[in-house]
Amino acid sequence: MTAGAGPTRLGGTAVARTGGPADLAGLRRLAVDTLDANWEHDHTVPSRTLYPHQWSWDSAFIAIGLAHVRPDRAWRELTSLFRAQWADGRVPHIVFNPALRVGAYFPGPEMWRSANAQGTPDVDTSGLVQPPVHALAALLAYRRAPDPAGLAALRQLYPALVAQQRYLADRRDVAGDGLVCIVHPWESGLDNSPAWDEPMAAVGAEAAVMRAYRRHDTAHADAAHRPTDLDYARYLAVVAAYRDHGYDDRGLAEGHPFLVECPLFNAAFGAAEDALAEIAVLIGHDPGPHRARAAQITEALVRRLYDPDAGTFQPRDLRTDRLVSARTVLGLTPLMLPDLPARQADALVVEARSARFGLARHMERPLPTHDRTAPDFEPLRYWRGPSWLNTGWLIRRGLLAHGHPELAAGLRRSMIGLVAGAGCHEYFHPDTGVGLGSPAFSWTAALLLDLLAE
Repeated sequence: MTAGAGPTRLGGTAVARTGGPADLAGLRRLAVDTLDANWEHDHTVPSRTLYPHQWSWDSAFIAIGLAHVRPDRAWRELTSLFRAQWADGRVPHIVFNPALRVGAYFPGPEMWRSANAQGTPDVDTSGLVQPPVHALAALLAYRRAPDPAGLAALRQLYPALVAQQRYLADRRDVAGDGLVCIVHPWESGLDNSPAWDEPMAAVGAEAAVMRAYRRHDTAHADAAHRPTDLDYARYLAVVAAYRDHGYDDRGLAEGHPFLVECPLFNAAFGAAEDALAEIAVLIGHDPGPHRARAAQITEALVRRLYDPDAGTFQPRDLRTDRLVSARTVLGLTPLMLPDLPARQADALVVEARSARFGLARHMERPLPTHDRTAPDFEPLRYWRGPSWLNTGWLIRRGLLAHGHPELAAGLRRSMIGLVAGAGCHEYFHPDTGVGLGSPAFSWTAALLLDLLAE
């Protein structure tokens, strides 16, 4: 919370006195107003400034919140995203709004050139994907508003959700070990996490490349809070390598510069099969294959990405076949898998409660995205320290699934307190709770609605 501001209690929730809404009803109104302001004909933009198009996993989180207040929009949100699904089943991480001017966001359609690839939709998109939280979002949207229209929407989405999973299993299992490989840090959702420093260090970014573009993000946010220019140049080099290969996943092992098995992505991959099993039951399909695949993914995740010495999960760099040593919030997210073995689940709770992350029944500071005790912890820079509601929300689900309701309650209070103190910001300072990034961020508003509803 804000330094020097003592907490007050609103409806049993500890919040800071920083001029935020004075009651939980006010918080709910703030969240609804934020989502309404960011609604764009058939989807919700993450923010009107930094992210004016449609983003994949943003839409999933947004649908969960919309289901509480605008259930028809929740289904339109997911349906519009999956209209941009490629023929191979991938769901692109950006769907560009053709009504916006060229240059409204960088890298825009002119960088991605998706129309040149095979099996792409009739709208410009990126060629990357993001964590497959969409099946879970669809299931939760239905649970939040279980009516015939929602069930019909769920039935319509099911084949597309299955195709998304099939793409990841068939095209992205580069090592042949049952896990998905991401081909760019942006696919993890945690764009500039310290977890990617080692794999990205080998990616070339010549000075000429760094001069060949103009960033959009630093026009709307403090550059000290965003990835560095060198990081950004490397990101674009990896995009260009994938694009110039036609976004074809065949042959990735031979030459693509970034190949990593990510704990969060694969936890979402496994959780999606669990959600699909429940959806299958609802619409009269066989849940058995989904449950079997969920078990296989969980087993592979433990076997490949769990480090027993560190007591946490870590990404595996397929270029070196080594686990990355950085201890980030990525390592805690496998808690979202309901069948994660007790040994690993217990170890993750120990890790979460350590000084590195500070999870507690009465949390003094928000959950950070990187080890607080690490020398490269940066409390202001994007995913290198700040607190985000979406990672906290995923971990809270895991705590509940593995029998830690008091810790889950502490995390919930902390997340609600962040928004009460600073508003629906994109992310927050992990010590003071000051809002960072976009000031009217959609998934923060949506997940706040979900937390308030409980």
